[in-house]
Amino acid sequence: MGKTLVQKIFDSHLKTEPFEGTKVLNLDVVMCHEITTPIAIADLEWRGKDRVFDPTKIKAVIDHVTPSKDTKSAVQAKILREWARRHDIKDFFDIGQNGVCHAIFPEKGFIRPGYTIIMGDSHTCTHGAFGAFAAGVGTTDLEVGILKGVCAFRQPETIRVNISGSRSKGVFAKDIILEVIRQLTVNGATDRVIEFRGEVIDAMTMEERMTVTNMAIEAGGTSGICMPDEVTLDYLWPFIAEEYNNDRSAALNAFKAWWSDKDAEYAQVLDIDITNLEPVTTVGFKPDQVKKLSEVSGTRVDQVYIGSCTNGRISDLREAAAMAKGHRLADTVRGIVAPATTEIYRQAMNEGLLDTLMEAGFCITNATCGACLGMSNGVLAPDEVCASTTNRNFNGRMGKGGTVHLMSPAAAVAAGIKGELCDPRSLMK
Repeated sequence: MGKTLVQKIFDSHLKTEPFEGTKVLNLDVVMCHEITTPIAIADLEWRGKDRVFDPTKIKAVIDHVTPSKDTKSAVQAKILREWARRHDIKDFFDIGQNGVCHAIFPEKGFIRPGYTIIMGDSHTCTHGAFGAFAAGVGTTDLEVGILKGVCAFRQPETIRVNISGSRSKGVFAKDIILEVIRQLTVNGATDRVIEFRGEVIDAMTMEERMTVTNMAIEAGGTSGICMPDEVTLDYLWPFIAEEYNNDRSAALNAFKAWWSDKDAEYAQVLDIDITNLEPVTTVGFKPDQVKKLSEVSGTRVDQVYIGSCTNGRISDLREAAAMAKGHRLADTVRGIVAPATTEIYRQAMNEGLLDTLMEAGFCITNATCGACLGMSNGVLAPDEVCASTTNRNFNGRMGKGGTVHLMSPAAAVAAGIKGELCDPRSLMK
């Protein structure tokens, strides 16, 4: 019987199986940020185990509240900063060179097909876009990962989602993953991996694939994953060319060795044809509560937010700027753009995207996760409504009493221009 990509990764990284079904895997990368890691650091210090298993395999960033907004967030940043220096962790990204973790780490070339990756952050599943097994973990697992370079998992079954058809005008990767979550529901992939396949995925850029895998957790998935192919190779080539002696064919063959076998077994197979899919948004307070934007047009919007580990990359800013060009935000709407990394900020500036967005009335902030989880740089007041490119619409997610509608950057900007939710195609040239 054939194996799925995830089964192949588990087999190749298995260190031990202390209990039947519990597999301890060797880790390729342990990622850290200033919100969840300081707790692990403090506990390791208290236990007299202030060590790291391999400083070259630990990647750290200050990204959730940056710059620090108060004493508490400053202390969290200080703990991570001093820990990184103490253990000579070279891949540490502080203010001025940082970015949202799930954007900056792929940007730096730290992810490879077949890797095992953990982080104390639920959206670690983003990195599965490269054909890696990437999962968010709790503090105890993060501590063990930092100290020993291993993590225990119950091997998850895999759900295969085949996405076919052709995209209509105004339909983006965000619309597609929201439709997948609508069909799977928020519990549909619990303790499972979602394997994204099909002609639509094959045609996506790496940034689009990261948008899709990023939200696997919103269907309950342990991780989302794509088959590593020539698109993956093009993205990673500047970082891996020397490893393969500049032989692209050898690299591609190595990538394809990770692919799920044709006779692999799946817990479920879901076929989705997106040919008739329209631009969508979430309603209510769960990511699977999805409706066509044409069905909820007229809903008031107070804020537009473009950013996050889901949709803050350069392609997202291009999409937002294309919609904003020649328009202004409604007088009742404030707009915030947070490029996902410092490098993306610089690229957007050089391309004139930030000028276009500022002319439309948007405020441009530094790279940060702040607004997405209601910590800084765009918190909502009670009863306010945000058209957001983030990944969660939980009650109070962006501020107590606030409401979040998740959608593509184009749809969010369109809502800001009209001052209400609308079908973005009505403003597209």
